[in-house]
Amino acid sequence: MIKEIIFVFCLLLLFATNVWGTQINKPTFKTKISRTGFLVIATDRGFVGNNETNSIFKNFNKDYLAEIVYVGRKYDGLSSNYSIYIQEALNSFNKSSVSNIVILPLFLSKYNHILKEIRKNISAYRFSGKIYLNETISESYLSAQILLDHINKLSKNPSKERIVILGRGAVDKKTEILMKRELEKLSKYVKERHSFKSIQIGIYYSYNSQEKLREIKDREVDEIVIHTAAKKGKTLVVPFFIGPKYSNMMSLTHFFDRKFVDIDLIHNSDEILLHPNYLHWMKKTANSYLPVSSEETIGIVIMPHGATKPYNDAVEKTIEPLKLKYKVEMAYGMGDSVTIQKAVYKLEKQGIKKIIFVRMYPTSNQLKEKTDYILGLSDKIPLQWDGLIPAQIRNSAIINTFGGYEEDNLIAGIFLERIKEFSKKPEEETIILLAHGGSNDKAEIQRKIKMKKHIDWLQKQFSQPFKKIISLALREDWPEKRENALNEIKKIIKEGNKGGKVIVISNRLYGSGPYQHYLKGLNFKMNSKGLAPHPNLTNWLEKGIDLAIRNNFITKDKTDVSQWNPSPPDKVTLASD
Repeated sequence: MIKEIIFVFCLLLLFATNVWGTQINKPTFKTKISRTGFLVIATDRGFVGNNETNSIFKNFNKDYLAEIVYVGRKYDGLSSNYSIYIQEALNSFNKSSVSNIVILPLFLSKYNHILKEIRKNISAYRFSGKIYLNETISESYLSAQILLDHINKLSKNPSKERIVILGRGAVDKKTEILMKRELEKLSKYVKERHSFKSIQIGIYYSYNSQEKLREIKDREVDEIVIHTAAKKGKTLVVPFFIGPKYSNMMSLTHFFDRKFVDIDLIHNSDEILLHPNYLHWMKKTANSYLPVSSEETIGIVIMPHGATKPYNDAVEKTIEPLKLKYKVEMAYGMGDSVTIQKAVYKLEKQGIKKIIFVRMYPTSNQLKEKTDYILGLSDKIPLQWDGLIPAQIRNSAIINTFGGYEEDNLIAGIFLERIKEFSKKPEEETIILLAHGGSNDKAEIQRKIKMKKHIDWLQKQFSQPFKKIISLALREDWPEKRENALNEIKKIIKEGNKGGKVIVISNRLYGSGPYQHYLKGLNFKMNSKGLAPHPNLTNWLEKGIDLAIRNNFITKDKTDVSQWNPSPPDKVTLASD
């Protein structure tokens, strides 16, 4: 009996030991990740038209979780035949655990009557998450570029040509006026670049409007075309709408070809949807809703001034460490739109959806206005010496920018090293931090104020403070300003040589530019290295890039990370709330 008890006890002990010795895993719960899907809603254009639309959607769907729904002009809410397609798409998102849907409306005008009905009824459909309705492409400069391209394809001599832009889709006087305003805004983009004899806009009415009103209004538009064509000079007619296309013969564009066949005009029947900018817009809109993921590679475009090979090599040695973490492209110059477009295009070809554009210039405002315009981040046309308007890039990536290395405390550390390389007796030495400088007097005053902080810090790094440390700029590119600046520099050098020595530190990205030429005959020593290459300059780049990434590319104006303030994407309405 005792043996049996012992045996049972040993078995229990063995079992208990095995249980205690076994690692018991805690149940794993899947963390719910917020997924965003894109519901593309397009007008039902018929067999050929829908195939064209679908070709664009397929390209979009390669990179984004998306569904497409075609909705016709008779859609009037939940009871419509098209409702089943909308609900099926929403069900598909539910099955894919999508928590946020963004509606991308493939309508040119935000006043389209179909879109108005969708906006009114979308919240009534069954979906467990939130639905956001984005604006149409007419709100983007990318649509203005489509119009410009369609006109440029026809135009030979703008000063002798008249333009008639034809819109379509109004249902009453109010929508006619609103749609006309949209096209006027787009035509302004054209007017800023070409001087045509005239640009007129006509809006044809939708079949959803009252028949008599439509007939009257459509005749009015016909008269605009006919009367314009009767005038001296060439008349270019540009239909700018997304119309039905049941077949290649039964299409609205083909209808216009026949409508004005006996009138002396030049007509462009190219489809808007097939223009590359439409896909750019779809992707750019989608990218604006997607936060940076941990697996995502960020693209960097760096814009230094650029010069000869030694200059460029010094800059690229500075940025070389960045290539271990990011895709980097260079865009040397002072806001060269062609070079910037190529750099952005190279990154997008590699699948990059988020790009940080770095103005590698001393102050944060240098070339900001110009490059923000080129990058499509601002509508304000920059002033240029040649009076020309720089081209805006055509892209799909979301872009943030920063610049102004001289404003960061890290740069003071480079000044310190450059000074130590020449300094012997600080108390007897005058240090001149000599910069290139700009044309704007107010900007130069602000630059000196910011440099004062660096100078105060530099003085504290030596047991014996310098006789003087001063920040000056030669302003070499502007003869009148250069003369005044040079007189001040010469004065400081002469004063510094009275009982002491003068050391000039080149406060340029690389080298010393024309300093030796302009300061010839004066008594001073100069550290002509410039700032690059230096680890602190690399650290400045990394610091700005890291800030942009940590802010998830969501900025108040979607331009400069230094002005970051969290806010939802611009011009978005929450349709499901």
